[in-house]
Parts: sequence; C-alpha cells; structure tokens
Amino acid sequence: QVQLVESGGGLVEAGGSLRLSCAASGRTFSTYAMGWFRQAPGKERDFVAGIAGSGYTIYGDSVKGRFTISRDNAKNTVYLQSNSLNPEDTAVYYCAARQGGIRSSRNSYEYWGQGTQVTVSS
Repeated sequence: QVQLVESGGGLVEAGGSLRLSCAASGRTFSTYAMGWFRQAPGKERDFVAGIAGSGYTIYGDSVKGRFTISRDNAKNTVYLQSNSLNPEDTAVYYCAARQGGIRSSRNSYEYWGQGTQVTVSS
C-alpha cells in the first residue's frame, strides 16, 4: 500500500512557475513508477509527466519543454517543476504510483493522491 500527498499548488500569474511535490509512504518507493496527471473542470484526467524508478521520464505533449518531473528516492518524493504557466494549465494536479514501468494511461496507476489545485490567472 502506498499513500501519496501532494503539495505546492496555488494561484500564479501567467508566465509564472510552481513546483509541486508528492510525498509517498512506504519503503519501496524506488520500485514505483510515478506520474502526474491533471484534471480541469468538466474534462478528463490527463497525463502530464511520468518518471521511472531509474529516472527515465516521459511527458505529455502540452507540457514538453515547460514542465520537468524529478524524484528523490531518499526522500520518497516526486516533484513537478512547472514553468511558463498559462491559464490552460489550470487544473487539479494528481500524483499517482504504479509498480513497474511508467505509463501514460491513468488506468495503469494503482495509487492516487488527493490532488492539489493549480490556478493560473491571465
């Protein structure tokens, strides 16, 4: 069982940056692939970025070049550095974990955090 707690969301102006964090419980964090997803009102939950235990990363097309996912296995934490934010990035951001390799499908992830709200003003 893995418990995930996100933090770092908030209100930011367009062009600004935020760093989201996701703290995970458990002693086998490094064996889990971690993902960030986001869900805007009335829309589906979309893949943002994923990172394997090895550090290999993948990104959704809408955030490539602007967002960076990273992890610190010693701290059981995964991060999402979000730069050049625009109003279309406004959503609840969720952290997710799965055993094995990274995937972009939300249905592949077993564990989810409660989400953190990111609001980007124009």
